[in-house]
Amino acid sequence: MLLFPLFSHAARAFWGVMAVLESTLDVPLSISESGTIRIADTRVSLDSVVYHYQQGATAEEIALRFPALRLADIHSCLAYYLNHPETVQEHLGRQRQQADELQQRISTDPVQQRGVTEMRERIKKRTSQ
Repeated sequence: MLLFPLFSHAARAFWGVMAVLESTLDVPLSISESGTIRIADTRVSLDSVVYHYQQGATAEEIALRFPALRLADIHSCLAYYLNHPETVQEHLGRQRQQADELQQRISTDPVQQRGVTEMRERIKKRTSQ
């Protein structure tokens, strides 16, 4: 336990309190089977929150974009990111690499390409009616 340093001993005695802070903070993060880090019990990823933060969004703006998130959880995740930037950047890099590999597999798979072509044709038919 850490003593709250902003108040002198005399000030704490005057108010009759001993201010104490916890030295650890629970971060509401969990890792899915696919390796995605999610925030609390939501489907919102840490990647999404960090991306918006890096684009200049405040925690409050992120909360508006992701109503499933509590503002306190967003602040906790941003604090984790700011305290562990290398770890989070490594994770983001791995996620980006996996996404690129998946995109490459999809773009070269003839079955997937046939499905995409059929879907585009169905959309064209719907919009032309």
